[in-house]
Amino acid sequence: MAADGGVRVERTVLSRERIVAAAIVVIERDGAKALSMRKVAAELGVAVMSLYNHVPDRDALIAGVAQAVLADLDAAAGALDARRDWRLNARDLLAAFRDVARRRPRSMHLVLTSRLDLESWWRVAERTLAVLDAAGFGPETSVRAVRALMSYAIGAQMMENGALKLAGGPPDAGFQAALAAPEEFPRTTAVAGELLRFDTAADYDYGLELLLEALDGLPREVKP
Repeated sequence: MAADGGVRVERTVLSRERIVAAAIVVIERDGAKALSMRKVAAELGVAVMSLYNHVPDRDALIAGVAQAVLADLDAAAGALDARRDWRLNARDLLAAFRDVARRRPRSMHLVLTSRLDLESWWRVAERTLAVLDAAGFGPETSVRAVRALMSYAIGAQMMENGALKLAGGPPDAGFQAALAAPEEFPRTTAVAGELLRFDTAADYDYGLELLLEALDGLPREVKP
């Protein structure tokens, strides 16, 4: 009770971290399109204007979400050891990305599709480039290798989340129609059993090993 006999009302103590955490809850529950300052304020049970003391606008809120979502990936990049086989570092980094994307899929999708210039991505890129440089890859090859690895990781995650269509998996009407016309789809019909045997983790690992093996065979520079 308050000193005057009234009921004491506990006030929510706001911080940038609490606001960002609430934003992630909103995104994961309701989707990225639902993210707004008003929605986050409602999640925290505060007036919307009180948020602006800590986060000036929605873009700043998304930048905060990106920083929080990418923190584990940033830490994994910081732990890369250029003295190891570069492929081990690549596997570790992509595993960290995959783990974050699985835990916070909608937030990661928002980060990947936002047009914000995020320093977190550049820190990850810098450490990855250092590993490739130590392995003897030249500047052009290193840049293309980074792009190839990130494209693979992002594409695989989007397919797993259903954002991209992938052949196989649960049969849909199109697949059933193809099987009903074997003269038009002979190859599809021939491998129908394999197409239905859908294993996301195994497919990801298989594709990653193919990519790493191909990159590892590229010419290297001789280090002095």
